[in-house]
Amino acid sequence: MICTMSRSMFRTTASILSAIAAASLLLAAAPAAQDGAKTLKIVSSLPRTGSANSQTTSIVNGIKMAIEERGGMVDGYAIAYDDMDDASPQKGNWDPQVESANAKKAINDPAVVGYIGTYNSGAAKVSMPMLNKAGLVMVSPGNTHTGLTKPGTGEPNEPAVYRPTGKITYFRVVPADDIQGAVACEFCRGDLGAKKVFLLHDRELYGKGIADVFRKSAQASGMEVVGFEGIDPKASNYRSLVTKIRAAAPDVVFYGGTTQTNAAQVLKDLRSGSCKVPFVTPDGTFEKAYIEAAGKDAMSPESGPVYITFGGLPSEQLTGLGAEFVKKYQAKHGEIPEAYAVYGYEAGRVLLDAIDRAETKDRAAIIAAVAATKDFQGALGTWSFDANGDTTNRMMSVNTVKDGEFAFVKAAGGGAGKAN
Repeated sequence: MICTMSRSMFRTTASILSAIAAASLLLAAAPAAQDGAKTLKIVSSLPRTGSANSQTTSIVNGIKMAIEERGGMVDGYAIAYDDMDDASPQKGNWDPQVESANAKKAINDPAVVGYIGTYNSGAAKVSMPMLNKAGLVMVSPGNTHTGLTKPGTGEPNEPAVYRPTGKITYFRVVPADDIQGAVACEFCRGDLGAKKVFLLHDRELYGKGIADVFRKSAQASGMEVVGFEGIDPKASNYRSLVTKIRAAAPDVVFYGGTTQTNAAQVLKDLRSGSCKVPFVTPDGTFEKAYIEAAGKDAMSPESGPVYITFGGLPSEQLTGLGAEFVKKYQAKHGEIPEAYAVYGYEAGRVLLDAIDRAETKDRAAIIAAVAATKDFQGALGTWSFDANGDTTNRMMSVNTVKDGEFAFVKAAGGGAGKAN
């Protein structure tokens, strides 16, 4: 006998199966409670759909390693972890509606005591005020837009607009773009000898923000800015823009943007248009997906130099506890972690440490404990959170691409914590 099923019955059954699968994944992420221990939950909100997946998978792996190192327990409480996706298939990147939904989900779950995210600064702009109102601590492993934390560095209403309660509930373990933008400018001016720069950006919070910092640094140092333009990050090509860039005759081109906002296409069109000047991008492109998208021709030495700045050191250059993390990661996952993996690990460790130190395990006490983090001995050295929620670690690096792989060029920025 052939059994038939209506479309509505099929959709209902599929929904039930999907819900069961999702619940199973969450239960698998939660450790078994020991001796009736209560459970506290940490969530992360990162773009898990799209080309950022490789980078964010390494961040999630870092968070999980931090939890595993404690045996899934902190001060008698079992720690559950929920890996949430803030991207959508339609955008292939972070989506404001999805990020908002993730924040609401975390806020409405009384077991959630920490929110690790976001990866994109624009996404943080969505969830920061929501989490602030709810009194839920947010620790970012990847946001670098200065206006999220530092008064007078972004829009006139930043960062107050993200702090409706007037309290600091957002912290980040990665240095901000006021440091990275200046480092990129100084590298171009000093190391590359550039006297003229053409600045591009993707019109997004992060990309335009770091391009603005570069422009201010260039003007202060005497470097001439021969162009400053926002691009359409969804365009199929930038050939007409390349014609304009060539006419301006810059010594270097800087693009404030990410792999997901078409940095690779900009580079490919520059090279196909015989513009072989150095092409410099920030940490939003410091991932394998950038190299894969640009292709070997665009990144060959004959095409022209390619440089990427990063708010920290690449995995191979980490020392102390950072080097130990990379070794453990490689043994567990069979590969060197992407650059931001250690920031996921550090975000997880500092949040777990705060939960451990908090006398009560409510959200307010954990926020206070995170804010009180001083001389933290972590994988990034010994560092503290300042009054704005920023890390005191100011270490930066400049990297290039050789034989299809990232290669370290130099450390920059300074002010890093002592290696542990």
